[in-house]
Amino acid sequence: MMVARRSAGEGSLFWHEKRQRWIGVVSQGYAANGRRRTTWVTGRTKTEAKNKLREAQRARDAGLPVGRRNYTVRQAVESWLEHGLAGRDRSTVTNRTILARKHLLPALGSRRLTELTADDVDRWLAAESGQLSTDTLAKLLSILRQSIRRAQARDLVQRNVALLCEAPKGTRGRPSKSLSLEQASRLLVAAEGTPMHAYVVVSLLTGARTEELRALTWSHLDLEGDTKAIPPRPPSIQLWRSVRAGGETKTKRSRRTLELPALCVDALREHRHHQLAQRIQIGERWVDNDLVFATRYGTELDAANVRRALRTVAAAAGLEASQWTPRELRHSFVSLLSSSGVPIEEIAHLVGHASTNVTEKVYRKELRPVLSSGAMAMDALFGGRQAGRSD
Repeated sequence: MMVARRSAGEGSLFWHEKRQRWIGVVSQGYAANGRRRTTWVTGRTKTEAKNKLREAQRARDAGLPVGRRNYTVRQAVESWLEHGLAGRDRSTVTNRTILARKHLLPALGSRRLTELTADDVDRWLAAESGQLSTDTLAKLLSILRQSIRRAQARDLVQRNVALLCEAPKGTRGRPSKSLSLEQASRLLVAAEGTPMHAYVVVSLLTGARTEELRALTWSHLDLEGDTKAIPPRPPSIQLWRSVRAGGETKTKRSRRTLELPALCVDALREHRHHQLAQRIQIGERWVDNDLVFATRYGTELDAANVRRALRTVAAAAGLEASQWTPRELRHSFVSLLSSSGVPIEEIAHLVGHASTNVTEKVYRKELRPVLSSGAMAMDALFGGRQAGRSD
């Protein structure tokens, strides 16, 4: 019996004895160097191979990229980690790299990108949801989406199946908490005489974010004020920078100037005195970054530096040190103001929130001018300047 010859452009289909597979080959035209470009497909059955061959033909006729069948998810993700994070903050690069290599690549890395399905992604996310938070799952899905998008732009895959998936709800993260007035007072006492004293006082009594304090410079502090100005200008702190990429604050509303409570002024003056003495001792090894809170050589503190130092102070205050982080000083500021009767709208202004929604939902635990109500409330709570201490 004569076998009908396939029409031109339909490709070829044949049985490969050694591989025990049906093989389909379709021409995709010519490359810039004049060589023919082809797509190869395989199937356990003739029907499976034929369907794949037709799909490749339809993609060719529609002008879609045909992809590279051996290109894997691992290759796509590693390419994005190497080139797609340019210009991002160093901590973001580290975080995304760890997430990808710990959670994404072990599960999906060996899969061919052209064969990855939305069901594969859904199953992977569902398996991870038992141990990861919702936020982490969203970051993982974003990594996969951006990696496939990069591969699409290079004609390595036709569609981005990760866009068809949503991150499931994960485990609950460790809930933030706040210090009571009694605990806060103990922490302030324990911090006295330590390198963390001024940091703890300013963070707890102004609600500044830890990334804002780590970027704070002396040029953004006014410890004297001006009583003769009209209106009088109190001592203040300008929270205009952070350690985020480009030095930007978390949001535009985060850029704010706050009146400093009296205890903050005292602590910062003492801190400046100790820093000047340390600078003289270090000599030429001191790096002049004008930073208020810095290492012993004047360089920028990282989050781990601050976290370790705070836990040392927390332990001295009789608190469970491992249970407290720098951000919870900010949470405590909100809680203490709320419990002392400061309106939630004013608290939102003080902590740099665009609305009261975040303040109410995340920070409130009980239940561009200089803003003074926070300083007034903190002076009332902690008694202003400590007895026996003067300017």
